[in-house]
Amino acid sequence: MIEFLVALAVFLAAHVLPAATGLRARLITRFGRTVYVAGYVVVSLATLVWLISAALRAPYIGLWPTGPVTALVPFIAMLPACILAAGAATRPNPISVTFVAGPTDFEKPGVLALVRHPILWAFFLWAASHAIANGDLVALILFGGFALFSLAGMGRLQRRAKKAMTAEDFAVAMALSRGAVSGRVRRAFSPRMAIELIAGVVLYGVFLALHGPVIGIYPLALV
Repeated sequence: MIEFLVALAVFLAAHVLPAATGLRARLITRFGRTVYVAGYVVVSLATLVWLISAALRAPYIGLWPTGPVTALVPFIAMLPACILAAGAATRPNPISVTFVAGPTDFEKPGVLALVRHPILWAFFLWAASHAIANGDLVALILFGGFALFSLAGMGRLQRRAKKAMTAEDFAVAMALSRGAVSGRVRRAFSPRMAIELIAGVVLYGVFLALHGPVIGIYPLALV
């Protein structure tokens, strides 16, 4: 349990401290955004792997019964999560988590017309659904913490963007995901988004196939 708590603290520090202390801005200024993002992804993945492995080694303290019904929750939730992640992976997002820099396509913004924080919502779906499926104390701390971290991050990132952007640019960025649902769907859809939808389904299949060999739990055997 101690290793798990230490790994969790390191993971959270790696994601909170760079922005909170100004380290993120200094590193981007010195090395460029591309190098910073690449390094950030490596550190995030390394700390995440350590955190998950530590969680798997932690003692099991059950909180509620689990079975096919609870296992079905992430089985269903991970498909939209993967689609959201795939749709946002190559889309510059001025007010949320983004992996690429550059101008946003305001005419055909893809998933950004539907969801303001697609990567954070994908992370939330992954975390919340896995907390339900596992039903133990470590999973509740781990995945429940991730879910709350995702929700809190949405407001934090919007406030940071509001300070960094002009009032006009911020208003335009916020307007991407406003309006009637039918109009947002029309603006979102394009041949590129169709490819992103397919990529999301493929990503879901990859996660499903690798979950057993990597994590040791086979989702298809549980539902």
